[in-house]
Amino acid sequence: MQAEAEAIMLAASRLGENLCQAVQVILAHPGKVVVSGVGKSGQVGQKLAATLSSTGIPSVFLHAADAVHGDLGILAPGDPAILISKSGSTAELTRLLPALRELEAPLVGIIGNPNSRLAREVDIFLDASVDREASPAHPVPTASTTVAMALGDALAVALMQARNFTADDFGRNHPGGQLGRNLLLPVRAAMHCGHEVAWAGRDDSLKSVVIAMTRHPLGAACVVDPDGCLAGIVTDGDLRRALEAHDDIRGLRAGDVMTARPATISPEARLQDALESMENRPRQISVLPVVETKTGRCLGLLRLHDIYQGHGSSPR
Repeated sequence: MQAEAEAIMLAASRLGENLCQAVQVILAHPGKVVVSGVGKSGQVGQKLAATLSSTGIPSVFLHAADAVHGDLGILAPGDPAILISKSGSTAELTRLLPALRELEAPLVGIIGNPNSRLAREVDIFLDASVDREASPAHPVPTASTTVAMALGDALAVALMQARNFTADDFGRNHPGGQLGRNLLLPVRAAMHCGHEVAWAGRDDSLKSVVIAMTRHPLGAACVVDPDGCLAGIVTDGDLRRALEAHDDIRGLRAGDVMTARPATISPEARLQDALESMENRPRQISVLPVVETKTGRCLGLLRLHDIYQGHGSSPR
């Protein structure tokens, strides 16, 4: 892993205007990008084509061997082609060069041999050379494929930045799965509210809070003022700490044990924002009060479980 990391750092130090040129060529073309390679380089190419497509650059992978047997028809005139090869002398790719030139395809090469034919023939050369593979005694592609993939990622990220590609844009290309759900859905779509939530006032007895939390087992009770604004939250942890600190809890009120000024989330925030708020802190939390930004009025609760499972009330 250290050998592969060092190889990536060396490749990064060689990047410069060539990466910018590749970005400009792809941005200037209104059509698709075609990525080609064979073997392990071909598998790297499949990943690059998928990454580009997922970030808004229409892309397809074309196996170099299949290209010369009819699949070359996928290319339209002027489509940029990204050729990936460790040796730079891959026969299947070199046989494609005349046809690609006839189609006036701008050629970007992610190539491991700067002195190879492919490196000389492409319009833009991205140097994917490595001093050695991760296992020096064996030629199995390891560091070389890692560097090629990292260069492809660098190109994809540079294109994203050049196009101001946002998380919302990414979410629209990922409508399925957990990632897409978190990026697209607002907190309002997964939160619990109304009768599903345990509610309490500051002066409510701790016993009544426990009963409410038992009837509505979301892991917390929202403590609100008469105007509906959030005063605090009583979590299962707050109850345990109260029991630990007091021999007699009969006189305790919700305001005595609640966490005042807890972390909150807006109903219009994305689920991804809520997830980061819960997890990116010294002590992770599993529930967030949902509060209107302008009024401070508490609307309900969102649990970590709701983000991952989609169990919550209907959008309000």
